[in-house]
Amino acid sequence: MNVIKLIENYYEPGSKAHHFLLHHSTLVADKALRIAARVADLKPDLDFIKDAAMLHDIGIFMTRTPEIGCFGSQPYIAHGYLGRELLEKEGLPRHALVCERHVGVGLSMQDIVNNGFPLPMRDMLPLTIEEKIICFADKFYSKHEDSLVEEKPVQEIRQMIAHFGGDHLRRFDEWMILFKEGELLQEKI
Repeated sequence: MNVIKLIENYYEPGSKAHHFLLHHSTLVADKALRIAARVADLKPDLDFIKDAAMLHDIGIFMTRTPEIGCFGSQPYIAHGYLGRELLEKEGLPRHALVCERHVGVGLSMQDIVNNGFPLPMRDMLPLTIEEKIICFADKFYSKHEDSLVEEKPVQEIRQMIAHFGGDHLRRFDEWMILFKEGELLQEKI
């Protein structure tokens, strides 16, 4: 699969949105592959991880996020399920689920209801090892110009996730251990 060609079907090469998407997705894919190598015993699909990580944010162009060059009509939180719909139409149902399930550390239907999120009423939690790896790797990078290349410190990620509740933070901390970044957890707390 040529993920760059697929991305360029939706993003003008050289545009601000194209820049942010490609740069962020490349960092996430690289980190996801490093994580996958540490958990090789779980047999993650490396080719799938590389491609799905590059496509996980493909729905951002449909959101109202002008600071990253996106001028759509939807709120940013919708980019996951919008990406799912787009990739399903492209015949990539497995990649599509990564899009939908990577927001935050995944969202349950109860999260959606409790927060009044403008999302479909269904669980959007990462289930497969590949989905979890990509979701986890994504938390380490933002799409802000001033922090586009630097990996976020674990404590900063934990503070952000804690705002969404203890179950979200527990999930992230479990992934820290599962993905062998647990020693970092102890250093940052």
